[in-house]
Amino acid sequence: MQFSRNSNRRLRCSPLAEIYPFPVQFYEQPPTENISLQDFESFAVERLKLLKSIETIGVSYIRASEPYNKKLEIELRKLKFPYRVSSEEKLDDYEIRRKDHISHFILRLAYCQSEELRRWFIQQELDFFRFRFNELLDKQQEFLKHNKLEYQTVFFTDALELVRVRKVFVKDGFAYIPHPEIVIIVLNEFRQRLSKSLAIASRSLPVIQSDERLQPLLNHLSHAYVGQDYSVQKNVGKISLEQIDSLAAKSYPPCMRQLHKALRDNHHLRHGGRMQYGLFLKGIGLTLEQALQFWKSEFIKGKVDPDKFDKLYSYNIRHSFGKEGKRVDYTPFSCMKIIMSNPPSQGDYHGCPFRHSDPELLKQKLQSYKTPSAGISQILDLVKGMHYQLACQKYFELTHNIDEVGFSLSHPNQYFIESQKFLSGSRDVKKESSQPENSQRSQGSQPTRSTSTCASKPTSQAVSADMEGLEELLSEGYTE
Repeated sequence: MQFSRNSNRRLRCSPLAEIYPFPVQFYEQPPTENISLQDFESFAVERLKLLKSIETIGVSYIRASEPYNKKLEIELRKLKFPYRVSSEEKLDDYEIRRKDHISHFILRLAYCQSEELRRWFIQQELDFFRFRFNELLDKQQEFLKHNKLEYQTVFFTDALELVRVRKVFVKDGFAYIPHPEIVIIVLNEFRQRLSKSLAIASRSLPVIQSDERLQPLLNHLSHAYVGQDYSVQKNVGKISLEQIDSLAAKSYPPCMRQLHKALRDNHHLRHGGRMQYGLFLKGIGLTLEQALQFWKSEFIKGKVDPDKFDKLYSYNIRHSFGKEGKRVDYTPFSCMKIIMSNPPSQGDYHGCPFRHSDPELLKQKLQSYKTPSAGISQILDLVKGMHYQLACQKYFELTHNIDEVGFSLSHPNQYFIESQKFLSGSRDVKKESSQPENSQRSQGSQPTRSTSTCASKPTSQAVSADMEGLEELLSEGYTE
């Protein structure tokens, strides 16, 4: 695949059936056409949104159930990804299959960079493949033949999952599988091929990382948040410092509640905590003057001399408000940024409690927050499955006494805003009970950040502002 900065491109003239004969594929051949950086970014972000939605739906509904299929179909239609065989060839069909093909390979590059990322990517792509393969209906055999997967007999070891649930007839070391269950065998093949391809891609990372156009985008995609940035709020200056303790108890997500308590107890936070909590406070409405007053009063209680605070700490606060250095308007950290970067060490309080806390300590913390015992068990199950944002979403439901939040949690400031809306009675709360959680929950899943309800800021602008400004802040004004 080659890249250019021009958005113009030449459409292939080959028939749809020759290039993309099915709305699902094994992604055996990488794309060879030219593609603009604009398409590179937009295709990748749209697929990432879809994979995040697939994860959320897979945790909330039983896979392949009617509610699951309906929810997933809605997402596929909204984001324009292929999933059914068309009765006639259309240019739109070619375009969405082309996007599907290219976007898969882009995310391969982004998600081959660590074992955790690879596991998450494989699981979501497997669920995506399963749904689309089942939608092929009478075209399944044709698809298998096209991919040289015409099964006559299948070895026993390839069908262990079906043997375990007694859906096969076993004789002389062979498993005879009913046609509706062939998807299990095909999924195993898809998993093996994708896993091997990701391993190969990871060995190519040094070459990819040398491309200054692609590396920032790929790094961003693997930690991507593509929703509202919460840098500017309508309530700027409308929150008083006297309200903060009350707001922390009622409307802070656990990550910020933990930081606030640590600050009140110790009258100090290390650099990572100040960055994470300070930008959150900016996002909920504190002015620069309020922020300076808030931090200074706490640090003075911690025996920091006022002059020392003004000299060593106030610069970073002004910098985060865009008043120093390159005057970048910093955005509050998203859930994914908190989860995936700068893990806390001894003496730190930043990070995500669901990701970075010992399970027993997390349990104790949830109990101290008066979380119902049954709810704590649900949260710990989600944490065990590495669904950290869904665990936080469950915490929101339990602490606000609602059955379903009606949004996909992806940002601490989103948590705060939705909590305030609920407590003030200004938002409609969905009271339908969710479907039983999927017993096949992935054990290698990355936190969810589905952003279907958020207004999206152009990613390239958000990335450049965030990366450039953050690097400057860390190099210029670092104070422990």
